[in-house]
Amino acid sequence: MNRSFETHIIREEKSLDGLWNFKMKGFEKNYTLPVPGCWEQHPDFISHRGKGTYSKTVCVKKTSNLRLEFKGVSHTADVYFDGKKIAHHYNAYTPFSAILKNVTAGEHELKVEADNTFGEHSALHIPNDYYTYGGIIRPVTMEYIPDVYIKHIHFTPLFENGAWSGKTQVCISNISSCNKTITLRTSLADKVCEKTVEIGADCEIICEFEQIYTDIKPWSSSNPHLYLLKAEIDGDDLIERVGFRTISFDKTRLYINGESVFLKGVNRHEDFASFGSALSLQMHCTDLDLIENLGANAVRTSHYPNDERFLDMCDERGIFVWEENHARGLELEQMQNPNFERQCKDCIYEMIQNHYNHPSIIIWGILNECASNTCEGAQMYKTQFEQIKTLDTSRPTSFASNKRYTDLSLGYPDIVSYNIYCGWYHVNDSNAELNRLYDWIQTTDGKDKPMIISEFGAGGIYGYRDSARAKWSEERQMDILEENINTYLNNNKLTGIFIWLFADCRVDESWSFGTRPKSQNNKGLFDIYRREKLALSKVKELFK
Repeated sequence: MNRSFETHIIREEKSLDGLWNFKMKGFEKNYTLPVPGCWEQHPDFISHRGKGTYSKTVCVKKTSNLRLEFKGVSHTADVYFDGKKIAHHYNAYTPFSAILKNVTAGEHELKVEADNTFGEHSALHIPNDYYTYGGIIRPVTMEYIPDVYIKHIHFTPLFENGAWSGKTQVCISNISSCNKTITLRTSLADKVCEKTVEIGADCEIICEFEQIYTDIKPWSSSNPHLYLLKAEIDGDDLIERVGFRTISFDKTRLYINGESVFLKGVNRHEDFASFGSALSLQMHCTDLDLIENLGANAVRTSHYPNDERFLDMCDERGIFVWEENHARGLELEQMQNPNFERQCKDCIYEMIQNHYNHPSIIIWGILNECASNTCEGAQMYKTQFEQIKTLDTSRPTSFASNKRYTDLSLGYPDIVSYNIYCGWYHVNDSNAELNRLYDWIQTTDGKDKPMIISEFGAGGIYGYRDSARAKWSEERQMDILEENINTYLNNNKLTGIFIWLFADCRVDESWSFGTRPKSQNNKGLFDIYRREKLALSKVKELFK
């Protein structure tokens, strides 16, 4: 399943996960690889960067329109059906789909060319402090759809004058060459709405409903109550899952349903030992079990949109999510790549379009540690935050800056966030540094905004123990985290903290990060196999 709940009752769908034929450019041998999966799982491609072709024979049981959905291909995909190109997509971490009209019953060839090479064509995937794996890394589904089908649903909850209401937007697409008249029915929390509309040939329309809801159980961290939102037309349906919750903020606090919350979170990469970024449902579930056991209540999806199954489980468990678009540590010259702004715009659109309904997502973020201290870079931050607000005004925005005392972009997000590594990269006392930075922010356009420490931490190599508490020892890591957490949890200027890092991750050796021990970012509370480090027990004690 692509989701943790059924998204269709009427629409037929078939998973295309399993074993696919595979051919890597420059290699003579033919392979069989799992989908989802990273080709680095195979010993021939452990560190290979290139272009590989997946192929599979799919059996279409009846003549029909088809919708093929790819949850993630890294990082660029070209899709062919019976030899005809039907889709091109860039970005490993956002989904895309292709529509095929009047496909005849029988066997057909589906081929996906995946590319994880670096160059001007890839402005966001670059040699970095995490690894860009190759392959079809998330699930693939084939759906049978009628000429008129439901494309997506967005639900926005509202709470005013002591009552819950909500706006439902249903996007309906007509892929036929004829005008159609359809009746749309929606149901949510025992409220049923019906509307008959006309839709032109090869057109899309948005149908809106506004409704007051009674006897609602709000979604919260302590009681993450969820409702199924169902939309149905003749021959098709789509089911989403939503929660009733509001988000607001003032100078120092973030509020969920009017109640103040403090975010005690971790930064998490989708990276798990030899499986790379193709995490299974079981691995996502294990990570959330460990995060909950830690006493954390929040996750930051550093530095890209996450697998929707993970977000579904955050919804179910009441784990707050900061989800961000895909860009990390880019200098201004890299941001001036001719593809950068377009690829960022596409990523933001696809992230919000597909993840809009998750009540667990309470912050949209962008551009971690990029050139926010330059005039040109600041303009790009401004443009991207403006784009987010055209897509969703119900959630606050932020970005993680490392430009202490020089950032020019703090006026654009709703929340100011900083990555500070006191005791590791910075020798400063964490309390003095936090107060100094906060006072400086009050002299900028970030004045009177909530503040989050979006990253802090220290490296610790699993198994390296040293009574002298040397750098890279588990003892040194524990000491630094303890000092930082005690400072941040007892400072009323903050509304949240995120430890870097939940679990170690692989880094790219071809850049400066290749000097990291074991070619990994070793700041995890767990190693890449999810084995506990010494700091874990101390963090758990302080968080709980």
